[in-house]
Amino acid sequence: MAKTSSRVTIDGREITLTNLAKVMYPETGTTKGDVVDYYRRVAAWFVGHAARRPATRKRWVDGVGTADAPGDAFFHKNLDATATPSWVHTVVLRHRDGESRYPMIDDEATLVWLAQLASLELHVPQWRVGPRGAHRKPDRLVLDLDPGEGAGLPECVAVARWCKELLDGMDLTSVPVTSGSKGIHLYAGLDGRHTTAQVTAMAKALAAELQAAHPDVVVTSMRRALRRGRVFIDFSQNDGHKTTVAPYSLRGRLRPYVALPRRWEELTDDLTQLEYPAVLDRLARDGDPMDVLLPREQRPPASAGGDRLSRYRSMRDASKTPEPVPSAQPAAATGSSFVIQEHHARRLHHDFRLEHEGVLVSWALPKGPPTDPRRNHLAVMTEDHPLEYGAFEGTIPPGQYGAGRVSIWDAGTYECEKWVDGKEVIATLHGRDGGGLGGTATFALIHTGTDGDEKQWLIHRMDAVKRVTSPPSAPAAAAELPRIEPMLATLASVDDLAGREWVFETKWDGYRAVAYVCRGRASLRSRNGRDLTETYPELAEVGELLGDHCAVLDGEIVALDSAGRSRFEALQQHGARRARAHLMVFDVLYLDGRSLVREPYESRRATLESLRLSGGFVHVPVVLGSDPDAAVRVSKELQLEGVIAKTRDGVYQPGVRARTWLKIKNQRMQEVIVVGWRPGAGSRAGTIGSLLLAVGTDTGLTYVGRVGTGFNQRSLADAQARLSRLERRMPAVRDVPAPEARDAVWVRPSEVGEVTFAEWTSTGRLRHPVWRGWRPDKSPDDVMRADG
Repeated sequence: MAKTSSRVTIDGREITLTNLAKVMYPETGTTKGDVVDYYRRVAAWFVGHAARRPATRKRWVDGVGTADAPGDAFFHKNLDATATPSWVHTVVLRHRDGESRYPMIDDEATLVWLAQLASLELHVPQWRVGPRGAHRKPDRLVLDLDPGEGAGLPECVAVARWCKELLDGMDLTSVPVTSGSKGIHLYAGLDGRHTTAQVTAMAKALAAELQAAHPDVVVTSMRRALRRGRVFIDFSQNDGHKTTVAPYSLRGRLRPYVALPRRWEELTDDLTQLEYPAVLDRLARDGDPMDVLLPREQRPPASAGGDRLSRYRSMRDASKTPEPVPSAQPAAATGSSFVIQEHHARRLHHDFRLEHEGVLVSWALPKGPPTDPRRNHLAVMTEDHPLEYGAFEGTIPPGQYGAGRVSIWDAGTYECEKWVDGKEVIATLHGRDGGGLGGTATFALIHTGTDGDEKQWLIHRMDAVKRVTSPPSAPAAAAELPRIEPMLATLASVDDLAGREWVFETKWDGYRAVAYVCRGRASLRSRNGRDLTETYPELAEVGELLGDHCAVLDGEIVALDSAGRSRFEALQQHGARRARAHLMVFDVLYLDGRSLVREPYESRRATLESLRLSGGFVHVPVVLGSDPDAAVRVSKELQLEGVIAKTRDGVYQPGVRARTWLKIKNQRMQEVIVVGWRPGAGSRAGTIGSLLLAVGTDTGLTYVGRVGTGFNQRSLADAQARLSRLERRMPAVRDVPAPEARDAVWVRPSEVGEVTFAEWTSTGRLRHPVWRGWRPDKSPDDVMRADG
């Protein structure tokens, strides 16, 4: 919407749109036209949750401004009767200071009209207006989880899950909404039988119970001094006179974040607020997580936003561009075509397109397809294109989207090695004679975007090394393979990288494992020699993938979240429906009768990639390149644990903590020894409230504090069962403060766990520790204070 003004007709209602080029979010360049376009496209989902609710508008007439010069915002309740279109549904509400007329967002046209008035934020109550204007009883309850100074979304996630447990116990369906600001709004559906006063009292009781159970994390007082490091549960928004920002509303922050309904499985410690482009993509792909709170007849049709070419068509005028612009939704297809087009637009780039589910899934490559496996290129995901685009060559006229000359650089068919929507694609392309690829090439595309940006990917060209054939001298079984201790990395910082040439890999968050594989059979062992084969039966797949080869592989056993990131907490729940294990193989130490440990890293890596270990549970992750700043930045943006830096010429040193492998962490973690536990209260009555922790020092064990957050019902039950067998009369440490030792149950110091934490206090305690899980791969002798 680049024009400064236009007239649109929506359901027969004409709206004049003005000042469309005005920048509303300077930090991102988002214009008023972008805002109007977002609300028009999100209306299919927005209206269902906002309809028949009096809307309070928060307007930024001149935009949100900048951090140094924030824009002025105005709350508007009362409508100007002379300027309001007759088709806008309104309701008059009586307040102490008089009456006000409010709009109700009952249709797309009203939503677009409000956007035209620079109403960035739209707030509504938890009750609806009846057909005759009556104030109905609430149909949903809301809890606003607001982190105080020193707390953030991870603490809100923990509190949200505790809230869910209580709401589940009341048979109330709940949906979390990242607020687009700092915290989380938690909605629960109601049957409309209770008054606002009764619902407010119920919400207050829920908040009070959570505060009693988790006083270190939860607070219900608005006093800022009490909220430091805690999550404030604001239950007051259930009052009939108060409102909450509407689901799918933009926020008046420096960036165009959205109050976004989420699925419960998304609520992990790496949760982020998302911006509006990601919201539209998610809705079109996955639908609305909050529609479970709507009556079935009010839910948008499954096809709303489901036309994969709707965005493509909205950006093109078939009468003005020679590009193919089909009018119908494509039928799902099973073809395997690809095309790479050279696009002389404002800037020369290549368009990389793979046929998938009836469309060409597309990425723009600003620097073209990579030719060197050691150099990754940026790939920006664009809108899906029609299959007909695979044959398109021509010139897009000036003034049209993508104006410039398009020619086919190469085209043909591809073999799909792996396709995980929104995460990773690996494809082997077979180009045409004389094409730019020069024959066959394998590429991996990896999603790297965060903070609402689902467009940012990397494209990596995989080495074209032929698969190694197995010599007759190979061992006959995995048990006959040489036992090799894993090489260990040294904790370091970016400043320690000077003077050598490094390659960077993801630091995976799981259990280190060495896989011994031969003739289709596999055995996995942890760093301390524990046999993990039966614990993770799905990882037997590595034997199937290697076929007749015999190899020793180094890797990490992980559990992955919905974004493809390793989640140590989820690995604790292995065996549950959503906690399957994956093996990330990052090195090969022995292959078919030949030791590779004295070969340089680059040679071992080429051999590993030639084995093509890509399956449902076994993967060879791509490297993050050779630029330390870029690798660390991507790792932080993805909220990964960190990176591993490896020298290109470094050999593998079994059992050695070497300086040729450096681990650079993004968050502080500490392995801990559990020396006791304290009973819980409230919803945790009868079980564990917190664990008492220690670490090793040169003079023995020392107490480092207690941890009570990061648990769910399952992990609490597991801890209770695990520790009940280890009880002892006296503590294994002597420096536990009397208030924390008073009701403690002491245990034998044999179990190792791990926590994240903010910092070490001046007294040697962990500040704000959060439980991550048990470390069965570590012994208490391994646990020392990590100051890095």
